[in-house]
Amino acid sequence: MAKSKQQPAHEIRMGSIRATIWENQTPNGTRFNVTVSRLYKDGEEWKQTDSFGRDDLQLLAKVIDLAHTWIFEQAS
Repeated sequence: MAKSKQQPAHEIRMGSIRATIWENQTPNGTRFNVTVSRLYKDGEEWKQTDSFGRDDLQLLAKVIDLAHTWIFEQAS
């Protein structure tokens, strides 16, 4: 039997910056992890990287802030 791929609990995207929030069940309750990436197009193909340039940083901070807020709202 093949293991099904885990789906993100939530995703936040602004422009080319994306935060993907993953839900993990632990003996101590639900925990969330966040991965961030920058999307870009290479020719006709969309790719992603975890490298950010100077001009990406403010948007990256905003997306991470929104991810933080979403995670805290889940505990409410």
